[in-house]
Amino acid sequence: MLSDTSDLNTSGSGDEDSSVFSKTEHSIIAAYLIVAGIISILSNIVVLGIFIKYKELRTPTNAVIINLAFTDIGVSSIGYPMSAASDLHGSWKFGYTGCQVYAGLNIFFGMVSIGLLTVVAADRYLTICCPDVGGRMTTSTYLSMILGAWINGLFWALMPIVGWASYAPDPTGTTCTINWRKNDASFMSYTMTVIVVNFLVPLTVMFYCYYHVAQSMRRYAARNCTAYLNRDWADQADVTKMSVIMIMMFLLAWSPYSIVCLWACFGDPRKIPPAMAIIAPLFAKSSTFYNPCIYVAANKKFRKAMFAMFKCQPHQAMPETRSVPMDMPRSPLTPGRI
Repeated sequence: MLSDTSDLNTSGSGDEDSSVFSKTEHSIIAAYLIVAGIISILSNIVVLGIFIKYKELRTPTNAVIINLAFTDIGVSSIGYPMSAASDLHGSWKFGYTGCQVYAGLNIFFGMVSIGLLTVVAADRYLTICCPDVGGRMTTSTYLSMILGAWINGLFWALMPIVGWASYAPDPTGTTCTINWRKNDASFMSYTMTVIVVNFLVPLTVMFYCYYHVAQSMRRYAARNCTAYLNRDWADQADVTKMSVIMIMMFLLAWSPYSIVCLWACFGDPRKIPPAMAIIAPLFAKSSTFYNPCIYVAANKKFRKAMFAMFKCQPHQAMPETRSVPMDMPRSPLTPGRI
């Protein structure tokens, strides 16, 4: 595997003609990565700062958002700089070990994010559709689900390092990922298992949860059950809207990468367009800077907390303090009321 990777590095780091992109194109990609990385790190630090400053936002369910911010910072602070430096250099410049670390961490944080988004979907389903069950969820339950997402991500990130598939520079020569150009049995079995376990299954769970959430909210609204919930209901509606947007953006971000992997499994990887080879991982990383935008745009309470922090207001000065964005509804949402 080392020799294969060395060959890839050699082919990608020779003269300029050996690269699938020109020096100008590499510079454009590097500029994008630098700007996106800075925006991502700063915006996610703001997200963490809001949760640190305002204790009323530190709830078990909001712990999922905090962990998402950590994964976004992880990709932004490690993945973006290494890839940008390689683009400026014109080829991968961190060697075999750097390739394994870079690709492994990107897969790790990506898989953790997918797991955490699935936890968010389950939380919305239990909160809105099964309040009796959701009301019994404890801090330990949420921490267990979050820990499960991190362990799952670690497992799939380590597998190519220990021999199930492998990591190598992609055709651009400036970033490392799953070695889909070597579409042998090991690559195909790993890729198909990852797509099923970390893409199709989470999407199925998410669609199931949000379909039933939408149905339940429609029934509550039609029968005026929201009168029982007052402001709590507005909070739940805000968070559900935010969650749905996050899932839609997740689809947009990870679909190109999945298509490239499936193409490599069932087609000729040499025919994958170079532009698609570089766009796919860039799209997958893009969630690191749009997630904070979603929090602000789709959730009034989070937005007000952010403005309060920028104005250096204490938490008592926040316009609303009754309930937190992803907290369980305090008023009963029983089937009999629907």
